[in-house]
Amino acid sequence: MLEFLFNTIFWTLAFYGLFELIKNIIYISTYTKFKTDGIYLILAVKNQEDRLEGFLRSMVFKILYGKDEYIKNIIVADLKSEDKTKEIAKKLEKDYEMIKVLNWKECKEIIDNVDEN
Repeated sequence: MLEFLFNTIFWTLAFYGLFELIKNIIYISTYTKFKTDGIYLILAVKNQEDRLEGFLRSMVFKILYGKDEYIKNIIVADLKSEDKTKEIAKKLEKDYEMIKVLNWKECKEIIDNVDEN
């Protein structure tokens, strides 16, 4: 009985560790697919559901069809909006590869890990 208990605990911890490893791999592959050169436009937004979609679509249009070829990614950092700001940004993230939606903590982690060389 004691051996069964130890085996159960061991395998539970092993699966938990495997789950955490997979979660970290997915996080890294999702949030580090940024182009290595160019300008990153970071938008810190809070409660901007009325303005965000129009602004982002105009920026994407300028990047794709206009003269702003230096901007490679638009990072939308939500500052705990209480309206539909994050949902609107997530919808646009699905439509345009260059838009990434993060919370401020995730955005700060990416900025802190940028290689300064």
